[in-house]
Amino acid sequence: MTESSLWPLVLYFLSVLVLVAGILVISALLGERSPMQRATAEPFESGVVHIGSAQIPVTVEFYLIGMFFVIFDLETVFIFAWAVAFYELGVFGYLAISVFILVLVVALIYELKSGALNWGNKTRTGLPAGARLQKAEE
Repeated sequence: MTESSLWPLVLYFLSVLVLVAGILVISALLGERSPMQRATAEPFESGVVHIGSAQIPVTVEFYLIGMFFVIFDLETVFIFAWAVAFYELGVFGYLAISVFILVLVVALIYELKSGALNWGNKTRTGLPAGARLQKAEE
């Protein structure tokens, strides 16, 4: 490759920079200028004027469900990829996806049994954590 083959790329890059700079300059010169009003500084979503603070406490269950969704959603992508290549993978691919799905089912059963998917008021069973530590030391 010679150096002359890079000229189209350099010319394209420079023309993009000139175009962006020109658009910014024209926008600054011709754009509407209005004083900052209180309403323009407030968050606005879907036509609903917000009331109160956006900084509300959220329970950890929302984050857990979000993480579980992402984890199981990504595994669905792997299963779709396996389904597309089903005939090419043969018996080995079938055994591999079976083990993969088995691990997913075991993880889901573990989440159900550990109470990670339970919502609502959490009730403690047994002694409080501090009392359990004292009893273990005795």
